Amino acid sequence: MICLAVANQKGGVGKTTTAINVATALAATGWRVLLVDLDPQGNASTGLGVTQAQRIRTSYELLTGDCTLAEAVIPTRVPRLDIIASTADLSGAEIELVQYENRTHRLVEAFNTSPPGRWDIALIDCPPSLGMLTINAMVAAQSLLVPLQCEFFALEGLSQLLSTVERIRAKFNPGLSILGVALTMYDRRNRLTEQVADDVRACLGNVVFDTVIPRNVRLSEAPSHGLPALIYDIKCSGSEAYMNLARELMERLPQATRVAA
Repeated sequence: MICLAVANQKGGVGKTTTAINVATALAATGWRVLLVDLDPQGNASTGLGVTQAQRIRTSYELLTGDCTLAEAVIPTRVPRLDIIASTADLSGAEIELVQYENRTHRLVEAFNTSPPGRWDIALIDCPPSLGMLTINAMVAAQSLLVPLQCEFFALEGLSQLLSTVERIRAKFNPGLSILGVALTMYDRRNRLTEQVADDVRACLGNVVFDTVIPRNVRLSEAPSHGLPALIYDIKCSGSEAYMNLARELMERLPQATRVAA
């Protein structure tokens, strides 16, 4: 199973929207996808229509060892897309994990209990911080997908993230790579947007995806209906952009044995 963490310590850059819609697009192509909601806000769970009543075993219980991966999985309304939901309890995990000797490897150990061949890929929706939850995601992942909002302060946050990736490589996961940076909330009418995009491409080159995710009202509306934008309105510009992003992402992923759809 390929494991991909969707990470950026800056909030409001489109991590959850990216995680939900890329996961949906991958599932639509026939991949069997597991989405892990590792954010205490639980927005990815809400955005896929998972009710509070369904969140009996969550990513919190998974990290503390109170359940296995298979026990925490909830099927979503999207065919071939499963989720491990989150609740506010997960906010306490940052403190509770300190007591574990292997606190940075709790998630990767949980993944090791995954039923063989059940999923092709796992996407981890990380919280907007570089704490213990995000470190667990980076230790478990082979690659990172980094959503980056097209604004000035996002560039400062990117440098912090890159430094953290280097530390994770040095201490825990030498194989961790950045699969790509996705420019989000792109507004062609705004000159600053163009300038930030140009600066990021000049700095990171081919690491930046060609596809940009535009500002789009339908992307914002979809979570309130418990649906990915690709199902809520597949013809909107945001949905089309995420489908293109998913195609680019698949081209960059290593060749892996696919589970028959």
